[in-house]
Amino acid sequence: MGRRRRPTNEEITRDVINRMFEIAGYDICFEDIAGRKDEWYTQWTMTEEQSKIWQQWMKEYFTKECKMFPKIAEREASMFNLMWGLKYRDNE
Repeated sequence: MGRRRRPTNEEITRDVINRMFEIAGYDICFEDIAGRKDEWYTQWTMTEEQSKIWQQWMKEYFTKECKMFPKIAEREASMFNLMWGLKYRDNE
């Protein structure tokens, strides 16, 4: 049984964005927003709690699947949230 390869940047982006929409409760996927040049991430919202869950999932994903050290995985998760994270709405 061979070693698993690390996901490509496109695979990482697809996985992370798909999980973000799933956690936020939307039936949207990466393919729905791929190639868009507008600020698509402002069209949907998530709660602060959902964002924390998403960021924790990203840290675990980056550590396990991408073989990143925990501190680097945490920084990468913060950058994804900054670049593509959905805007926050009030807790309902």
